[in-house]
Amino acid sequence: MKGSIHYRKDRGYYYVAWYHKENHYKIYKYNGEYIYHRKIAEKLIACMQADVEKGIFRIEKYTNEAPTDVIPYLWKWLESQQPHISPATYKDYLNSIKNHLVPWFDINPYQLHEIRYDVLCRLLGGIKRSGKGKMNVMYCLHRCLDFAWKSGRIQAMPPFPEKSKYGLVDPVITWVPEERQMKIIEAIPEEHQPIFWWLKYHARRPSEAMALYKEDYDPHLDAFIIRRTFSSKQMVNYTKTHKQHIIPCHSAFKPIMKNMPKTFEPFFFVNPSGKLKNRHYQHDYLVDLWKAACDKVGESIRMYAGLKHSTCSQYINEKGLSIDEVQMITDHARRDSVLKYAKVQVEAKRRLMERSIIPFLGDEWGTKNSPPQSINSSSYGGSAWESNPPKR
Repeated sequence: MKGSIHYRKDRGYYYVAWYHKENHYKIYKYNGEYIYHRKIAEKLIACMQADVEKGIFRIEKYTNEAPTDVIPYLWKWLESQQPHISPATYKDYLNSIKNHLVPWFDINPYQLHEIRYDVLCRLLGGIKRSGKGKMNVMYCLHRCLDFAWKSGRIQAMPPFPEKSKYGLVDPVITWVPEERQMKIIEAIPEEHQPIFWWLKYHARRPSEAMALYKEDYDPHLDAFIIRRTFSSKQMVNYTKTHKQHIIPCHSAFKPIMKNMPKTFEPFFFVNPSGKLKNRHYQHDYLVDLWKAACDKVGESIRMYAGLKHSTCSQYINEKGLSIDEVQMITDHARRDSVLKYAKVQVEAKRRLMERSIIPFLGDEWGTKNSPPQSINSSSYGGSAWESNPPKR
């Protein structure tokens, strides 16, 4: 790419004509000022040619009066990604760009190729969100820069701040035992209970239950095929993981399914009341039903935690299933996603502790039910302990 210098007699200043990707540009300003001397035009064209040689040339650097090209590129990137991402992901990216990235880069002008590790650390410190919120914003920028790198806009991907710098705190999973969970569902009006029983027995997302079609139940397999979901209130023909899931029909749900009213709608679960009467359920409507039922029975737990989190935690804490067994049931792609349910397996830990605990009971310790503060070989003799260990 090579430019040329021209002079406009009618205006009294110079400009650089530059051809870039089959487009013809006229650059009238250098550092925001019109070019009234040829030497300035020669300096401008030299800078442009130097950027080409370094592999960092960006025409926006010279055509835009703004000191940064990051902001316009963020918007162009988001527009190009909209057809390929879910509505919920688009909404999250839009929030990250509009409320966090654009304000920061407006105050701290950088070009794409100038974004380095130190810049990203400063950006991370300036994001007014919690740990997970910070990660969402930085992930949005990471995707944008990755796109820019693959498009040849930048020479390399800059390293992002380490995970330890985000201030992430693993959330504690809240759940209720099965007995209390069933009381909540039973407090829901009977006509609305089927979708909640399905969520309880199959440990799926409410958005998947709302998008379930009658044809998604295969009577030969006696299983449900999860093909679609709702994303930001829009139904999409794919799941969150972009994979179909085959979930066996739980035996406890079969009599409920048999007694469900017949409808002409394609949806498996149909709302018999509400604004969309005899249509699919809406998430807010399910949440309202759940909250009202919790109030009736004196519980206070979010619907997602009271259904999926509770069912998965019950498998581990109350029914003694292993992490791998729960992963098989729920179809989690990553084992780490299931481990969060094991962190709250208090009853499972209690059973293990009680199974292996040394019974410090009786007068042999001096006072009944009062074990000593510490146990070591010097307290009662190593050889005697080894030859006569306490009975379990």
